[in-house]
Amino acid sequence: MMTNLPEEFLARMKEMLVEEFPDFLASYEKSRHQGLRCNTLKAEPQTLASLLPFDVESVPWTNNGFYYPDEERPARHPFYACGLYYLQEPSAMTPASWLCVEPGDSVLDLCAAPGGKATELGAKLKGDGILVANDISNSRAKALLRNIELFGITNAFVTNENPARLAECFPEYFNKILVDAPCSGEGMFRKEPAVADAWTPEKPDQCAAMQREIVSRAVHMLMPGGLMLYSTCTFAPVENEGTVSFILEQFPQMELVNLPEYESFDHGNPDWGNRNPELSKTVRIWPHHSLGEGHFLALFRKKGQAVQPYRRYSGKLKKEEKKVMEEFFGDFTCEILWNRMEVRADKAYLLPPLDVPVRGIKFLRNGLYLGDLKKNRFEPSQQLALALQSGDYPYCICLSQNDERIERYLRGETILIDEKEAVRAKGWQLLCVEGYPLGWGKLVNGTLKNKYPAGWRVSR
Repeated sequence: MMTNLPEEFLARMKEMLVEEFPDFLASYEKSRHQGLRCNTLKAEPQTLASLLPFDVESVPWTNNGFYYPDEERPARHPFYACGLYYLQEPSAMTPASWLCVEPGDSVLDLCAAPGGKATELGAKLKGDGILVANDISNSRAKALLRNIELFGITNAFVTNENPARLAECFPEYFNKILVDAPCSGEGMFRKEPAVADAWTPEKPDQCAAMQREIVSRAVHMLMPGGLMLYSTCTFAPVENEGTVSFILEQFPQMELVNLPEYESFDHGNPDWGNRNPELSKTVRIWPHHSLGEGHFLALFRKKGQAVQPYRRYSGKLKKEEKKVMEEFFGDFTCEILWNRMEVRADKAYLLPPLDVPVRGIKFLRNGLYLGDLKKNRFEPSQQLALALQSGDYPYCICLSQNDERIERYLRGETILIDEKEAVRAKGWQLLCVEGYPLGWGKLVNGTLKNKYPAGWRVSR
């Protein structure tokens, strides 16, 4: 059992759980459950499961999550580098899974880093609509951007702002908002013992104050008829039923919506909030009831008539820019969205539909980074490679997941290609693993010159 669980935390949990407390405590003696979530932009969940070189079992409360064995290291597999899945704690898969995002929606993930939930929201959009993925921490926002790029999400605006500044820019703009709020992290004590070491009795109240500021801004950004899912990974009532009570009291236009029923999940407790019976519509995930860590979820609807989000693309290429890019994109078999493209400082981007002025907003990426214009030629980006399906580009080299050249490519080395493996003998090639794009290379005399970015390469 963990020996560093704070005494004040244990005393409160004993008071909350009463006769269930021994079972709760016993759960800390068990190993945590490892999970990965399939990227449905690239593969069907069962297709991925059949391709993986290890056995997986479905996470029952999602349609694309899997448990994997403790001894496996999926982050070292080339499928991870292809963006086919995200490593995520199984309970943490629930919020993005239960927010009903559909193609065409305007979606905000307000506290998005490192991207576990944002990547799922982006995959649900299927390239149609807009995902604004924000984190106030610049270093964490960089990790968020990397994961969105790995997933091949083409319509994201990745920002690094405080919620108040975003609320000024996006009043009643989004019809779906996820607030996976910063919290005291009590539900992650088994997964990350360092979180327990950093916990103090004052932390839940401090986090609750921060959460209420954040959700107040989120309510302002939610359009009438829209849905907002609030979640935490803590057990503290003040951060869960307490914050939900605050929202219902301060914003009468917000109402709770029933979440899906799952046999091992519990309803929220009205007595742990303001005793409003509506609080029973919230959901608690306990580690002694489910094969996952602790989580809390509440789904709100903003009263009023839903309005279809407006879509406007503002890309514009100069004639000479388009001419250079046409020489490369002329070989593509998929539709090329020229009206969404823009070049800034010789870097080309595919823009998402943003129909509000965002000047002054701090952001890391607006759309998909396509590549660079260099001396009358175009060099494609790694991000473009990961956004493609293998059939989009005719010059693909497809290798098996067990081919030793894949590991060498990921280390940044050149690799030898047999003439039978390449459609053409020279030029840009899209290297694929089992048909899934991994990155670019340039073929010259049977040698594939490595174009995998230096910052992405793996060590031995």
